Amino acid sequence: MKAPQFWNYRNWQSRLLYPLGCIYAGITALRLKLTSPYRSTIPVICIGNLSAGGSGKTPTALSIARILQQSGRKPFFISRGYGGKLQNVVVNPQTHSPYDVGDEPLLLAAQAPVIVNHHRDHAASLAESQGADTIIMDDGFQNPSLHKDKSLLVIDGAVGLGNQYPIPAGPLREFFACGIKRADALIILGDDTCNIAAQAPELPIFRGKVVPQIPTFNHTKILAFAGIGRPQKFFQSLIDCGADLCKTFSFPDHHFYSETELNQIITEAENLQAAIFTTAKDAVKIPFALREKFNVLNIDIVWENEKSLKDFLLS
Repeated sequence: MKAPQFWNYRNWQSRLLYPLGCIYAGITALRLKLTSPYRSTIPVICIGNLSAGGSGKTPTALSIARILQQSGRKPFFISRGYGGKLQNVVVNPQTHSPYDVGDEPLLLAAQAPVIVNHHRDHAASLAESQGADTIIMDDGFQNPSLHKDKSLLVIDGAVGLGNQYPIPAGPLREFFACGIKRADALIILGDDTCNIAAQAPELPIFRGKVVPQIPTFNHTKILAFAGIGRPQKFFQSLIDCGADLCKTFSFPDHHFYSETELNQIITEAENLQAAIFTTAKDAVKIPFALREKFNVLNIDIVWENEKSLKDFLLS
């Protein structure tokens, strides 16, 4: 599913759908209120957001795991494994495919162990038994089954919260005023062009930038494709790195690529005499036999004050 354009602003479509959005947000609030969460024996850090789509949660979760590991901690990720068919497993990148555990868990597993389970409380119990001393929830801010010791909301500074209406009238999973009460901090990635920080003056705010690891293009034309929340953000990153972007393909978030689609991309690139670039999240869904034909634009989060974030996480 691709986000409709009116999620970025308020018009007759968003206003028409607003009553449905209120019902959606109301159900979320009721579910949060009525569920008794499991309290883990180890700290739980939730990396969540208020909106659907790509805010930068997964790169943030990877960066936070790295910070914890450098501080001597042994974090485990827990994930629902969107798109995968296996449950309550520790992800093994050598044997599991995206069809088994989803795309994001395979990406996370490069940094720290990952447990996949739709039931986050069960995942937490397994992490405890496997020797974790910290749990990082990649997403799950609106999931009430597990108590969070710290909840960090990730917001893309360039996009903010769109029209601030709940789904389907806008991108929000719940009303901002409700979600912000449960948050312990905000993470704003990029310039805060929507002035989100001013809307939550009582919360600690940690700022970072998504920084690509600039590849060598050798003056070659680039064909790019992505199946993420905001493909245009990825394409712009390539342009910012100096790529001569001649063609792009956008797919829905978490899209599983068929061999036909991948071969069509390869053929198009050959016709254009272009190199192919995609995201790390998309790359894990490309069969090993074809991966040598694809390049990956890797990214890092560079924090404005990493020590302050580390102290907050360890406090």
